[in-house]
Amino acid sequence: MLGKDRVLFEDLDLMYYSYDSSFLTKMEPADPWAVAMPRSTEEIQKIMKFAFENNIDVIPRGAGTGETGGCVALNGGIVLDLSTWDEILEIDARNMQVIIRPGVIHARLNQELAQYNLFFPPDPGSSQMCTVGGMVANNASGLRAVKYGCTEQYILGLEVVLPNGEIIITGGMKARCIKNVSGLNLTKLMVGSEGVLGVITKIRLRCWPRPKARGIAMAVFDNLDDAPATVLDVYQAGVLPSGIEILDSSAIQAVNQFKPQINLPDAEAILLFEVDGNPPSVDYEGSLIKEVAGKRARTVEWATEEKRMAELWEGRSVTATAAARVRKDGTRVFAGEDISVPLAKVADTLRAIRALGEKYGIKVVNYGHIGDGNVHTAPVINPENPEEVEKVLQLVNDIHLLAIELEGTTTGEHGVGAVRRKYAELEHGPALHYMKEIKKAFDPGHHMNPGKLI
Repeated sequence: MLGKDRVLFEDLDLMYYSYDSSFLTKMEPADPWAVAMPRSTEEIQKIMKFAFENNIDVIPRGAGTGETGGCVALNGGIVLDLSTWDEILEIDARNMQVIIRPGVIHARLNQELAQYNLFFPPDPGSSQMCTVGGMVANNASGLRAVKYGCTEQYILGLEVVLPNGEIIITGGMKARCIKNVSGLNLTKLMVGSEGVLGVITKIRLRCWPRPKARGIAMAVFDNLDDAPATVLDVYQAGVLPSGIEILDSSAIQAVNQFKPQINLPDAEAILLFEVDGNPPSVDYEGSLIKEVAGKRARTVEWATEEKRMAELWEGRSVTATAAARVRKDGTRVFAGEDISVPLAKVADTLRAIRALGEKYGIKVVNYGHIGDGNVHTAPVINPENPEEVEKVLQLVNDIHLLAIELEGTTTGEHGVGAVRRKYAELEHGPALHYMKEIKKAFDPGHHMNPGKLI
């Protein structure tokens, strides 16, 4: 169907597709039977029909940057590597949208859109590597979700090949409009479906005008509870920053140990507010944030000069890397890293995670997108030590249960994949039955990315 140059089946080649960024697949890598690299909807259609008729599992895959095992063939089958299918088909600037194939890298898309003074707002930390198709499949977001939301808010329509090889267009067969309330919203159903309903082959995205100005405020707190309280104060003052990040004391220590020259203040928490928009509004909102945050913070600094903004933001930008270096024989594992809780319970969550780390004797670095309650936890262990591996798995389970107990969720942006599906019934109750019924309607043979999401 594709020719030998676009099908991989040697053991060494398959090994590279046996894992993603998750701790699960580092412990339990799973080789597919074959990897196909299709470059057209018709080629995917042929593969899907072949797999459907022969009861073979199909697993769509982007760049493999996911942290939940979502793109790995747990029980064999065909992996569809869509990362090389990276055409930007059309930038329709007049209608504020762009049409692309799933393998387009997020950062590259925004580089191209910048020529038209447009951008695609969701901004995952893996922007330089991740594919937009993967973002759609997982409903990804990032640091600026506070103001700009998740991927789903920008998807106007999709072309999808279903498990039986049928092709559907969501959002209207010929539509180029931005608003459309016609029919059941199959676009939203596909976004975040993690490849269990079909293969996304074309994406129609809404774009926004690029903001002309930007500013950063850093607030330093001696009391952990004052940080989330200040976020609420800023909201109530009528300001919606593009991003609000938190580093607790564990993250501050990790950053200063990794890069002493950054020299973050010793504190219980640091908040970083990013504001964007037109220059006068950025200046006004920045001064208001400084005034409001100053009522609780030890110090507040506001900057709009590029060099100083980069310096203020550097501590946050290196946190993930710094977390991996807090012990010489350890490494950061991507597990339990993505819970989301109500804003009012962020401080309680951070304290509880600290206590759990102490309980299991595991160093945990905490940071995250506090503006929408998304807390990132970075456990650091020696993965070659079976005792530590067992303890971190218990810790991660407790973190997931903590999130649900605190009226949150096990995942705020990275998805369910294979690592969080066991919590689905606890999170969703009777609604899970109807999710399974939807899955059955699209994929009666259960061969589309099995073992994920539900």
